[in-house]
Amino acid sequence: MSKRRPVVAVVDDDPRLLESLEDLLESAGYIARGFSSAGSLVISGLSDVDVLITDIGMPGMDGFELRDLVKRARPNLPVFLITGRHELADQYRAKGISGFFRKPFDGQALLVAVGDALRNQETEG
Repeated sequence: MSKRRPVVAVVDDDPRLLESLEDLLESAGYIARGFSSAGSLVISGLSDVDVLITDIGMPGMDGFELRDLVKRARPNLPVFLITGRHELADQYRAKGISGFFRKPFDGQALLVAVGDALRNQETEG
């Protein structure tokens, strides 16, 4: 009985960061699906996504709006927010997320947080 590899969706409008996050997640055994905008993730759908990592500051729908949309559709989906803008990191708006990372962030710390969120999902589900 083989378990399927978890799918981690990454949304960021910075193509370099998107590619490096995809590489990091793939190297850790996850299936990484990158999206350059929140809208492209929404169009693609969330049904097979196990974890969402999204930038906050993006044109169009920002990371907070995406989190709110995702939480309505999939309330138990772990969501991690990343940002390069420290003023966006206020505690009130960061509620309803599994973790928060400021750029530049430690990739290993992100992998540990994703792994913990997936393990917590398994024990709750």
